[in-house]
Amino acid sequence: MGFCKFSMFCFLCLVIVLLGVHGEENAHDLLMNDRASLLAFMKGVVSDPGGVFENWKNSSDFHVCNWSGVKCNNASERVTELLLNATFLRGTISPALANLSSLTVLDLSGNFFHGHIPKELGSLSHLRQLSLSWNLLEGKIPYELGFLQNMIYLDLGSNRLDGEIPESIFCNGSFSLQYIDLSNNSFSGQIPLNNECVLTELRFLLLWSNKLVGRVPRALSNSTHLEWLDLESNMLSGELPSEIVGEMPVLQILALSYNDFVSHDGNTNLEPFFSSLANSSNLQELELAGNNLGGELPYIIGDLSTNLVQLHLEENLIYGSIPPHISNLVNLTLLNLSSNLINGSIPPKLCRMGMLERVYLSNNSLSGEIPSALGDILHLGLLDLSRNKLSGSIPDSFANLPQLRRLLLYGNQLSGTIPPSLGECVNLEILDLSHNKISGDIPSEVAGLRSLKLYLNLSSNHLFGHLPLELSKMDMVLAIDLSSNNLSGTIPPQLKSCIALENLNLSHNSLGGTLPFSVGQLPYLRELDLSSNQLIGEIPQSLQVSPTLKHLNLSFNKFSGNVFNKGAFASITMDSFLGNYGLCGSIKGMPKCRKRHSHHLVILSILLSLFATATPIFCIFGYRLVLRSKIRRRQLAVFNGGEDLKDEEQDQRKELNYPRVSYRQLLEATGGFSASSLIGSGIGCEVAGWGNFQELQERMPSPKEDKAPEFDKDHHNLQ
Repeated sequence: MGFCKFSMFCFLCLVIVLLGVHGEENAHDLLMNDRASLLAFMKGVVSDPGGVFENWKNSSDFHVCNWSGVKCNNASERVTELLLNATFLRGTISPALANLSSLTVLDLSGNFFHGHIPKELGSLSHLRQLSLSWNLLEGKIPYELGFLQNMIYLDLGSNRLDGEIPESIFCNGSFSLQYIDLSNNSFSGQIPLNNECVLTELRFLLLWSNKLVGRVPRALSNSTHLEWLDLESNMLSGELPSEIVGEMPVLQILALSYNDFVSHDGNTNLEPFFSSLANSSNLQELELAGNNLGGELPYIIGDLSTNLVQLHLEENLIYGSIPPHISNLVNLTLLNLSSNLINGSIPPKLCRMGMLERVYLSNNSLSGEIPSALGDILHLGLLDLSRNKLSGSIPDSFANLPQLRRLLLYGNQLSGTIPPSLGECVNLEILDLSHNKISGDIPSEVAGLRSLKLYLNLSSNHLFGHLPLELSKMDMVLAIDLSSNNLSGTIPPQLKSCIALENLNLSHNSLGGTLPFSVGQLPYLRELDLSSNQLIGEIPQSLQVSPTLKHLNLSFNKFSGNVFNKGAFASITMDSFLGNYGLCGSIKGMPKCRKRHSHHLVILSILLSLFATATPIFCIFGYRLVLRSKIRRRQLAVFNGGEDLKDEEQDQRKELNYPRVSYRQLLEATGGFSASSLIGSGIGCEVAGWGNFQELQERMPSPKEDKAPEFDKDHHNLQ
């Protein structure tokens, strides 16, 4: 009996030993399997600029827990996390990763993986976090990913995925899913969430920038823990989901912009929706832009959460006035009501919203004056009141805004002058007062704003005076537009100090003088428009050799000289030079510059010189012959008794009745015997015997052909 017990004990020990050996072999196999899976994944990567896989390749140990991006369970040494986000890897995702059976976290986001998502990943039953966002993945979401019932975090955003979203993603019986991001892809169809699906733990649902259609699913109201709902930039329709968002008391961000939602009661009533948000005390951002929502802004808008920091209602059909009660949103930093049908005046009570940083009220029908109280919003950095019907002058109180960076008042009916106090806005980067009725000169304080980095636009006003030299202090500005005013004087050469300038428009003014050579030396100048001024002289060669100039308009000035189609002018057409009738050159459509025929002029000068020398000689020689003849006749007359002498004296008296022309007078009258004064074979030609001078003159180029035609602006014809 004792022997039997001893035998049984030995048998049990043997079994335990054998099981231990088998367990060790099995654990070893699992570790080797993890290693093989990782190496197979590495083979699918064709580019590793960060050298992530260096210690993967050089490791001689079969343990992988020290490899880059790999984390293991301390007890079993099995791979539990693979974190290779933002490592710039390029390649495909290997299905071999599905063999990492203990994997809980897979993060390959922020790389350049392409191809499809392996459906085999659906077998990773322990996976809790899958992040493949910001890659180049394409195709559909594998239905098998819906089998991951332990999933908490799913992020496939910012890829090239398409097709419909599998219903299994939302309706897989999992109650643990908290984060879903499928944004910035090309998913179509409806949001696959029906009444049988319950996502009670869902906190983040991000589906923005897809092609989703239909209504917001009513079942989403079961997600009472939802903090962030972003459905922006889809094609969703129906009434604003008042009943759904009313069941989300912890909602912080609600983004429904750029869909096809309408307000209640046939798109005329916004009050029910704003009322449904009254209990969302944590609401921080409300985005409803670009939906064509109709109705007036209700009084109750001022009863939204005081935690609200951003309110986007732009690009809708909202009409009526701005309710002063909106000023209760004292923590609002961004208010955007632009591109609606809002009328009335700007409520001065907006100054109570002391945290405002950006205010967009542009492209409405607001009227009246700009409240000076806006100058009390000390955090204000952007104020856009453009494209309204505002009148009156620009408030001096804007000088009290130390953070003001962008002031856009264009397209109104503002009058008065530009306040010099705007020069105290030392952080101003954009100033646009264009298309108003502002008069006076440009204050030197404003022209000297060195802080301007983007552009200065004072065009289409009634400004006059000279261009301030202080403009040269804007060494960071990219564009200056002073066109369509009454500015006069010259263009200051000091503009060369605006070294960042890319666009300069001074057209439709009364600027005169020459174009400074230094303007063409601006290192980044791309567009220059000086058309419709009174500029004179030649076009500086610095423009032609500019390496950056792409667009040029010098039309309707008084420029003259030769223009070549070389350098920057090689791609510029005749349209850039219209109305400059003193220009000629090789630009297509421009008059050719006439070359002077110098060899003809040399011959002409020689002939004229010979003519000028020979004429007096012939005249003297002929005079002597006549004198000799007269003496001879007088001698004969004396010899014949004086009868012939009487006839001679009578002839002399007849000659005295006609004026005599001296050689000096002849020289002056003919312009030094110039070719233009010689007609046919007139005076001098008969004496010289040059009856063929007219033929020579016809072969010579006309003096008018040697210079460009001049334009008579009064009679609009060529002189």
